[in-house]
Amino acid sequence: MDLNNFWSFFWLILEVFLLFVYIVLFFMIAQDIFRDSKMGGWAKAIWVLFLIIVPFVTAFVYLIARGNGMERRRREAAVAAQRAVDSYIRETANGNPAHVIAEANTLFQQGVITKEEFDQLKARALA
Repeated sequence: MDLNNFWSFFWLILEVFLLFVYIVLFFMIAQDIFRDSKMGGWAKAIWVLFLIIVPFVTAFVYLIARGNGMERRRREAAVAAQRAVDSYIRETANGNPAHVIAEANTLFQQGVITKEEFDQLKARALA
């Protein structure tokens, strides 16, 4: 193996890795920029412009200057998404209270559940 080919291959691998790192950082930072409701439109445009023109320097400056807020905004978005999913599941699972009570009544009439269990299901459906 020619030594020159080895180093060419090494630098190619390093360049591909750095490109991948930049793409991941670009999308993480761009997502955070547009998620931040406190930042104005001009500030967002300037950050994105600098991300394109001077990519690595801008990415490092952004991570140093706004890294803590970046994690907080990501966490808040994750919590809001989880609340939305939980709310949807609650609405879908509970369905119509009258329907839930009717199903519980059918189970009670068939003797599958007791009167206490029926009352619990009815109270939960009406809550």
